Amino acid sequence: MDTGAVGPGRRIPVAVAASDPLSREGAVSQLRRHPEIELREETGPDTVALLIEDTLDEVALTRLRRTVRSEGARAVLVVGTIRENELLDVIECGVGAIVWRREATPHRLVQAVLAAARGDGDLPSDLLGRLISQVGTLHRGAAGRPGTPSLGLAPREVDVLRLVAEGLDTGEIASKLSYSERTVKNVMHGLTTRLHLRNRAHAVAYALREGYL
Repeated sequence: MDTGAVGPGRRIPVAVAASDPLSREGAVSQLRRHPEIELREETGPDTVALLIEDTLDEVALTRLRRTVRSEGARAVLVVGTIRENELLDVIECGVGAIVWRREATPHRLVQAVLAAARGDGDLPSDLLGRLISQVGTLHRGAAGRPGTPSLGLAPREVDVLRLVAEGLDTGEIASKLSYSERTVKNVMHGLTTRLHLRNRAHAVAYALREGYL
């Protein structure tokens, strides 16, 4: 089965950053036990950045943006709380995987890192519901604009994104739609590239905001 960027025997480079040294060392200690993880000191285009925060202030959001946009890393955010008005900012920063600090077991961290390395989304179900609600509110507030968005989504893209929004992974989406996994990946790559979207979560937010879902 095609697993995309994460192939058999490939170790995923991960750089851990936290607002306090205790949190960082705790995460490093958890990840060090997993042979599929290669810990690094610096982030870069080929790394997954695991960022640990209690709350998201402007400094933390700036750090997120720099990590993803300037350094090109894929990001996993481990966070204590997220306010409603911060959630869409986090997604649009390019964070595709979020883990609550209270749920940050070694298994959960590795699961999120693997999802980020593949370019998959991995949001807690309660956050996904809040994202859908928040973007739906934004869409209703902008309702009344005539016509279809100029950069529209094809029916096949909408079908794929609807299943992404339900939390299905690539293999499950392929099975549901009777596509190959390669086709699902090509659909996602095509729409994220065309619309300049950062990852699956950002694509779902776009589709919700434009009224496709």
